[in-house]
Amino acid sequence: MIKNICVFASSSNHLEEIFYKEARELGLLIGKNNYNVVYGGSKLGLMYACAGAVKEAGGKIFGIMPERLANMGCANPDDCDEFILTIGMRERKAKLDELSDAVIAIAGGFGTLEELSELIVQKQLGYNNKPIVILNTAGFYDKLIEFFETIIQRSFANEESRKLYYIAKTPKEAIDYIRNYQPEEFGLKFVKSKF
Repeated sequence: MIKNICVFASSSNHLEEIFYKEARELGLLIGKNNYNVVYGGSKLGLMYACAGAVKEAGGKIFGIMPERLANMGCANPDDCDEFILTIGMRERKAKLDELSDAVIAIAGGFGTLEELSELIVQKQLGYNNKPIVILNTAGFYDKLIEFFETIIQRSFANEESRKLYYIAKTPKEAIDYIRNYQPEEFGLKFVKSKF
């Protein structure tokens, strides 16, 4: 049963308004649908816009942040129902994964891209079977999705890899997908080399 949704997102306060609007809309939908959010623990950017809206809508928020970032003053322990400090980024990602039942990547930078990629690979290898959603606000992920298609079309991943993630155009579509998610079995099937 899905209860906690991990949201990967930017911590920037200098983005176009549409990104904050959709992050907030997603957070409200998470809370209203009786889900909680697991996130990076920041009081900045899309992270905070989403998490704050979850809380406003009655959901719980769980923040996970490395000590180094917390010491820079961007932590949000006061709003979190639980706030966990980790030694570093690897421990943070492990805790985000451990506490979540589903994943939504909204617009973000290199950190979001790394987190999303790791979860897709874990699912590809059969280490998790969580719904993984890419929320493509304002076409932000168009080029990444195009690159994923290049990976598949040029045989760096098989055709079934498209089932590892779902592209949502709106926050509602993202939540509907998670609500109706039917897990399939994943895991690489190795074949004899042709070389």
